[in-house]
Amino acid sequence: MSPRDIASERFISVLTKNTMALILAGGRGSRLKDLTKWRAKPSVQFGGKFRIIDFPLSNCINSGIRRIGVVTQYKAHSLIQHIQHGWSFLRGEFNEFVELLPAQQRMQEEWYKGTADAVYQNIDILRGHAPRHIIILAGDHIYKMDYGKLLAAHVSTQADMTIACLTVPVAEASAFGVMTVNTERRIVAFDEKPEHPNPLPEDPSRALASMGIYVFSADFLLDQLTRDAEDNTSTHDFGHDLIPWLVPRHRVFAQPFEESCVCEPDTPPYWRDVGTVDAYWDANMEMTKVIPDLNLYDKNWPIWTYQEQFPPAKFVFDEDGRRGYAVDSLISGGNIISGGVVRRSVLFSDVHVNANALVEDAVILPNVRIGKDVRLKRVVVDRGCIIPEGLVAGLDPVQDRERYYVSENGITLITAEMLNQRNYHPG
Repeated sequence: MSPRDIASERFISVLTKNTMALILAGGRGSRLKDLTKWRAKPSVQFGGKFRIIDFPLSNCINSGIRRIGVVTQYKAHSLIQHIQHGWSFLRGEFNEFVELLPAQQRMQEEWYKGTADAVYQNIDILRGHAPRHIIILAGDHIYKMDYGKLLAAHVSTQADMTIACLTVPVAEASAFGVMTVNTERRIVAFDEKPEHPNPLPEDPSRALASMGIYVFSADFLLDQLTRDAEDNTSTHDFGHDLIPWLVPRHRVFAQPFEESCVCEPDTPPYWRDVGTVDAYWDANMEMTKVIPDLNLYDKNWPIWTYQEQFPPAKFVFDEDGRRGYAVDSLISGGNIISGGVVRRSVLFSDVHVNANALVEDAVILPNVRIGKDVRLKRVVVDRGCIIPEGLVAGLDPVQDRERYYVSENGITLITAEMLNQRNYHPG
């Protein structure tokens, strides 16, 4: 390692040490339908053993940011439990923490009205921690990113605000904040979820989209939040109000995701918004590939989580017509595959698959019991379901719609309530 590399690493480590991260984890997540009926979207399980919130939290820890606030609001009980159980290992005496910041009406007698207001209502807490920089993160995306590189770019351009960005097809850009930048990557225009997004000059088929990841110099952010809070015409949202106001008046820069993403050589930067049932199923199914684009086995950038204590997975019976096995699948602790077959599926912890059951292209959340002779294909089964003997789902969308939710792309979502089971625990 050259002296320049050592100096650069030291520079970034000083930046991250003096940065506080705020993860906005209070959204309703209504497009996930019944998966978020009783839990916040960041609390939804992903990839066999994780929850969505684990990805930005792990990015913080791996980047060297160990002062973290998690802003919660709707249906946050399971999210709060998960953070208390799995993220309490930081040491307060070293000024390390993960703090939960629910809507407490600290500044006014209202819930969080928008993303900027959610930060503003915790402004006294931010001042008390006195960070030099503040990074705002969404709590509901799947990706691996070195925030230290993003912070270094922010400082090197002398920016007031830096927005992490990625390119998306123009047809999908209306779901994002869309930016126009000059040759120095300074943002000259910003439109939140425009009906007709501005394409990239060099590629009319794509647009530059905000990832909802923002870096600010702390004093600048606190001043702007106070200004915005006093504006009666504002909806107090970063994308709708704060960023469009800042762009023509201050130094706001874009930083491409590929320059700070953590990904395997020769693979594209991985970022997924799993905000619909179809996107959630697709992203989980990607994990069953031989070499998925997201490497969950990377020891240099691990994804941390709370691990319940379960015995090893178990596969039993090796008889014709009664053979327990799984192929091209993720199988978690506590699972018992007892004479059933699992193919191209993701099974979370404590799932039992009984004799002659067939589970294909499925996402099965924790604590599910799958009875004998069950047939499941292209389904998401919520936590705690007891799938009765002989049930068939995912093969006939018309029939499934009479009882379950069926997505636009034909993915069947099954919950305990849909099965009229009252022992549901929405963890």
